[in-house]
Amino acid sequence: MIIRNVRILGGEPVDLRIADGVIAEIGTGLQGDEVVDGAGAVALPGLVDLHTHLREPGREDAETVQTGTQSAARGGYTAVHAMANTSPVADTAGVVEQVWRLGREFGHCDVHPVGAVTVGLEGRQLAELGAMADSAARVRVFSDDGRCVDDAVLMRRALEYVKAFDGVVAQHAQEPRLTEGAQMNEGVVSGRLGLTGWPAVAEEAIIARDCLLAAHVGSRLHVCHVSTAGSVEILRWAKSKGWNVTAEVTPHHLLLTDDLVEESPVGAYNPIYKVNPPLRTRADVEALRAALADGTIDIVATDHAPHPVEDKETEWSAAAMGMVGLETALCVVQAAMVDTGLLDWAAVAERMSVVPARIGRLAGQGRPLAVGEPANITLYDPSVRTEVDPSAFASKSRNTPYEGMTLPGRVVATFLRGRPTVLEGKLV
Repeated sequence: MIIRNVRILGGEPVDLRIADGVIAEIGTGLQGDEVVDGAGAVALPGLVDLHTHLREPGREDAETVQTGTQSAARGGYTAVHAMANTSPVADTAGVVEQVWRLGREFGHCDVHPVGAVTVGLEGRQLAELGAMADSAARVRVFSDDGRCVDDAVLMRRALEYVKAFDGVVAQHAQEPRLTEGAQMNEGVVSGRLGLTGWPAVAEEAIIARDCLLAAHVGSRLHVCHVSTAGSVEILRWAKSKGWNVTAEVTPHHLLLTDDLVEESPVGAYNPIYKVNPPLRTRADVEALRAALADGTIDIVATDHAPHPVEDKETEWSAAAMGMVGLETALCVVQAAMVDTGLLDWAAVAERMSVVPARIGRLAGQGRPLAVGEPANITLYDPSVRTEVDPSAFASKSRNTPYEGMTLPGRVVATFLRGRPTVLEGKLV
């Protein structure tokens, strides 16, 4: 296969020859029996998401491994990490292997299960970390995402345990006592709307504690969905010490603010903007963008959180928290980071492919687009602008905050080890 006229990381146009799942040749005027016209699209290494909710097993009404990986491919992803808060919880070798095998069966992208830190996500007893690491799924990322491992002793033990197989604990930083009944960011808007506030310190206190614990035991800590300016400063301090701490930010926390809860196009209290952690202030958004640009925050992760209509289209207090994000992530990053001059395409590749793969210890993903490397490739046209239509999503769920919004860019094609999963924006 020849992929013609693409710009690697936004550079000069070249052709790629793909053979046996790898990039066999890079040049101009290459000839082959099967030709895909890249039409000048930016070529990126296939995107890697460290934080995806595929919902299967247990909530197949919201998403399945099949629909979730189709959604991922549409968004330019060649690998995703499936979070453990399924039903049953992915806290045993059996469950993570089930998810891993489903990913292999459907084949739209690689699926790497995330193992639970504690049994049932209950925060009382460590799960079978070693057994999950030794399973066919080869789990290296562990998280109780959706809940915080708030017990400091248990968190220390988990950090100590994963050192044996070079694992990482990905913490959902939320002090539960400070967020009881919390509905949105604590601030001026929550006061006006009469909604219980979610203070920034509830996130920052856990991050500070866990950075100290990770340093104490010499282990790897990853901080999920950072959302506050204060969290950025704590991470910057931890990294200045040389501690092995990484962090992610979601696309929606790079673009949206808590003002939308009051001033959305359909009026106040629109549950589409209810998410965990909550949307924060414009000052927080600016701090997160700067931190992603300077490397204090290492990666972008979607926190793709699908929900059926009945769980979101209800009164605010009863609505589920979360947004879908796989199919819009690259477009939002372009709007927030590339079009603002904060990142170029090479830096986008680092933060959305290379570094996520490194954190997740994925050998065949996040590799450079070079001869002999796996042909995991995303072709992206940044020149177009498209109105977001959730009815066209591959995901089962439609809970996107971008409905009706015009975003830049479009994923043109995705290749998984040389095999197209998306061509001309459509699933193959």
